[in-house]
Amino acid sequence: MSIQQAYNQWAAQYDANENKTRDAEAIVLQTLLNDIAFERCLEVGCGTGKNTLWLQQRAKQLLGVDFSEAMLQEAQRKINNPNVQFLQANILEPWYFVQQAFNLVVFSLVLEHIEDLASIFQKAADALLPGGYMYVGELHPFKQYNGSKARFENEAGLQVLTCYVHHFAEFINAGLNAGFFVKKVYEYFDEGFDTYQPRILGVLFQK
Repeated sequence: MSIQQAYNQWAAQYDANENKTRDAEAIVLQTLLNDIAFERCLEVGCGTGKNTLWLQQRAKQLLGVDFSEAMLQEAQRKINNPNVQFLQANILEPWYFVQQAFNLVVFSLVLEHIEDLASIFQKAADALLPGGYMYVGELHPFKQYNGSKARFENEAGLQVLTCYVHHFAEFINAGLNAGFFVKKVYEYFDEGFDTYQPRILGVLFQK
């Protein structure tokens, strides 16, 4: 099953299912971006709008892009804001949807499905104004090393999505090579497991 097909099937239950990774990443995003000012935001892989709800309160213009039409339909149902637009697009292709430079590009639980970080980070850098930010919030590599992947259950059984392991250094070096520097790093641990392994890796880059 392709990534697009999987998320189309997952969309109807994505918000309702228990999902510690989804919920933890939202905390990381708000923590790293709380003190950042941005007028124009590009949310890559906006999904059902779980983070859009928070981002729209801070941005004057927001463009949410996702590969899954069903995910976008869920986002459009919950968000009615003339300053927010949603668009279906494949980020592996040229980013023709970038018509004006942004202050912030957001990646939330997207990059585990992308094999080549370098090209995506370069596209993000090209989409940003000087001094703009790139936020990355992903399942922590330590969780990936133990076999954790995006997954859900439906009437056909357990669906495990295609994922690529990206090491901590790979995220950092791909950002540096695209012209960013690292502003902040945040590792989120599940409550009560702060001596075990983190669930989410959050990195805030600045151009």
